[in-house]
Amino acid sequence: MKAHVLIKIRAGEVSEAVKQMRGIKGVVEANATFGPYDAVAVVEAKDLPSLGRIVTGEIQPVVGVQETLTCLVIEI
Repeated sequence: MKAHVLIKIRAGEVSEAVKQMRGIKGVVEANATFGPYDAVAVVEAKDLPSLGRIVTGEIQPVVGVQETLTCLVIEI
C-alpha cells in the first residue's frame, strides 16, 4: 500500500522536518514543495492500519508539522 502525504509545516522548520521524515521507516521519499503544502512524503506500508500508524505516530509528531492530508495511491 502506498500513499502521498501532503504536509503543512510551520515557517522556518520545513528543512529540519523534511530531514526527520526521511529517517522514518516506511517513508520512501520526503521533499519540500512550493504551494499550499510545504512538503510531500511518499509512504509505503503493508496495510491501512500500518499506514495510519506511520502517519499519526511518526509523521504528525515531527516538530513543526501542523497538518497532514493522506492520499492513497490506487492502481488503475
